[in-house]
Amino acid sequence: MTKRIQAKYKINRRHGVNLWGRTKSPVNVRDYGPGQHGQRRAKKPSDYGLQLAAKQKLKGYYGNITEKQFRKYYAEASRRKGDTSENLIGILERRLDAVVYRMKFVPTVFSARQFVNHGHIKVNGKRVNISSYMVQEGDTVEIREKSREIGMVLEAIESPERDLPEYITVDYKKMQGTFLSTPKLADVPYPVQMEPNLVVEYYSR
Repeated sequence: MTKRIQAKYKINRRHGVNLWGRTKSPVNVRDYGPGQHGQRRAKKPSDYGLQLAAKQKLKGYYGNITEKQFRKYYAEASRRKGDTSENLIGILERRLDAVVYRMKFVPTVFSARQFVNHGHIKVNGKRVNISSYMVQEGDTVEIREKSREIGMVLEAIESPERDLPEYITVDYKKMQGTFLSTPKLADVPYPVQMEPNLVVEYYSR
């Protein structure tokens, strides 16, 4: 098991939030940090601490993206016209694993990454196995025919935990969906408050 996969079991408790809104989240039972010192009274965080926490929370939400990759996304967002924080959210939501997760083809962002990497997904009819692949507006994302009866997929589709956002449409009979438009922060159905403006402040120091 990789460090990235192991992190999903700790990240909720580290931040004290149910990051993905799952009923199985350990924070629902223990809302304090992990480890023997987890129940100590938390100190008031500094501005830097708040910025760092915002970055770690957003980075963790998308499957604990590596720091190198996340910094690359920030750099791209800052180069584009408009609000850097909104640009960052748009870039993150265009990742193929994020789109597969939003379409409810899988139960978690971690399983979305694995599902893509194992070659179960096609974009515009072509097989894509790179989870960080950037989906474009109007692209069609579908599950390969041989992979449509996988138990995890069928369970995820039936799960009431998440709703489809308005910037995505899905036809579950065909097991395919369309990425309609790049969302803004207010459009993304985060279960917890995300603060990309603090992430921008963190990298702008």
